[in-house]
Amino acid sequence: MGVSRSERETLKVLLDSNAFFVPVQFKIDVFSDLKQLLKRRFELILLSPVKCELEALARKGSPKIRKNASYALKLAEKCKCVEVDFPASTLTDDVIVKIAGEWKSPVFTNDRKLKKRLRDISVPVIYVRQKSRLEIDGMI
Repeated sequence: MGVSRSERETLKVLLDSNAFFVPVQFKIDVFSDLKQLLKRRFELILLSPVKCELEALARKGSPKIRKNASYALKLAEKCKCVEVDFPASTLTDDVIVKIAGEWKSPVFTNDRKLKKRLRDISVPVIYVRQKSRLEIDGMI
């Protein structure tokens, strides 16, 4: 029996900014947990507006937020940064929804409103369940 096409292809997983705070907030190793959850090759994608959001938090947030955002930016270095061209006025969540819909890529987020928007367009959502593990809602 051969390996199916979906198992050979690398799955692109988009990350919302709050996904980068999961290791600090919940003491979860997102990289190993994603490996267990997805059981296939994947590539973590950091969209340029998400990176800008993290950089802004690292500069302008409270001392605790700045520290956590700096750590989040270190984690972001393990991701592939993808420049997307949207007007500066476009909300980051709108960019994520648009790209995820086009690429049919799952999104890692804990944002309740974003999760609903993604589910409405049948995009799988990876999120923290019971503050202890990652779970996926939807089919990959």
